[in-house]
Amino acid sequence: MSGNAKTAVNNTADQYAVIGNPIHHSKSPKIHGEFAAQSGEQLEYSAIQAPLDEFSATVKSFFDHGGKGLNITVPFKEQAWSLSAQLSDRAKLAGAVNTLYQNDKGEICGENTDGIGLVRDLTENHQVSLAGKRVLVLGAGGAVRGVLLPILEQNPASITIANRTVAKAEQLAELFAGRGTLNACGFSDLNDAFDIVINGTSASLQGDLPPLPEVIISKATVAYDMMYAPDKTIFNQWAETQQAVKTFDGLGMLVEQAAESFYIWRKQRVNTQPVLEMLRTFD
Repeated sequence: MSGNAKTAVNNTADQYAVIGNPIHHSKSPKIHGEFAAQSGEQLEYSAIQAPLDEFSATVKSFFDHGGKGLNITVPFKEQAWSLSAQLSDRAKLAGAVNTLYQNDKGEICGENTDGIGLVRDLTENHQVSLAGKRVLVLGAGGAVRGVLLPILEQNPASITIANRTVAKAEQLAELFAGRGTLNACGFSDLNDAFDIVINGTSASLQGDLPPLPEVIISKATVAYDMMYAPDKTIFNQWAETQQAVKTFDGLGMLVEQAAESFYIWRKQRVNTQPVLEMLRTFD
């Protein structure tokens, strides 16, 4: 951690940060700064770029200098999982951690708030119920694994995991077996429309689209891209072309997962709407 970060931790305000590499693009400091102002909590939130081979040392230094909590972003979420002495049930199944804090014994505890963020964005911000719905999730990487349990807890009729490599989708379905109706297939095997289609691939970040059959979208389908962009993502553009009834991107998920982290740390529930509006306006 830099000398500036060490100095900051000695201030009277409690210290929080996000660790990633790269990290310059992170919206987390702005988001948590808004949460602090709204709630009146005395804290400072910074961004720390950890060297790729020094993540553990960076985390240790942060807490050793009095830091209170960390958010973790790419590429360190799996390392944060391994570093945690205690894991929540959500984090255990997710295989990744995006929120760290210390318990009374000084042990590092790991949580994953990504899935809660997605579910809260859909159900509260957009009034889209997952209960009883046929849900299609595209992709089988860490991002998808991290959100499956909170989606399953909403009691959808079924979840189909579709991926370019079918074996990876099958592994995920097996991991969450017994928690709901889960199916796995390749993109080309999809032959029906779904109530909700969630894009959990990173293809949108490169302006690419998975090889998706048009039949998965009907005029009643809600399309949700876990990625976000200043303009519509290419996945949401495609879904609109197929006449999806609604399309949403993942900016709300980002804000809602941050709000859950803030609650874990400060036991304060915040109003996410002004923060979302601010990000939409000035992004």
